[in-house]
Amino acid sequence: QAQLVESGGGLVQTGGSLRLSCAASGGTFTMGWFRQAPGKEREFVVAIRPSGTTTNYAESVKGRFTISRDNTKNTMYLQMNSLRPEDTAVYYCAAAGTLNFDLTSRSTYLYWGQGTQVTVSS
Repeated sequence: QAQLVESGGGLVQTGGSLRLSCAASGGTFTMGWFRQAPGKEREFVVAIRPSGTTTNYAESVKGRFTISRDNTKNTMYLQMNSLRPEDTAVYYCAAAGTLNFDLTSRSTYLYWGQGTQVTVSS
């Protein structure tokens, strides 16, 4: 069973950058980032496999966000550049189960971090 701890959220101005971290314990998993803005559904951002291969990015963040991982540290990162107010959300990391048919689906992920708030001011 995995346990995930997120960090790195905060307040940043439009155009700024943040790097989120997610430290995992309990194994090496395919992991993903989701985000949830007020009043909206939790949406998929991007995922990464233990090999380092990634899914496509959500269209809304393509070209601005970069996912990476360090398997030695068992940590996943999300580098967020050129931030916009619409990026404001609680960001969650998640670890997938052994069956990974659709990495964009919340149901694929069995373990979730507590979430970290990202706020982008205009």
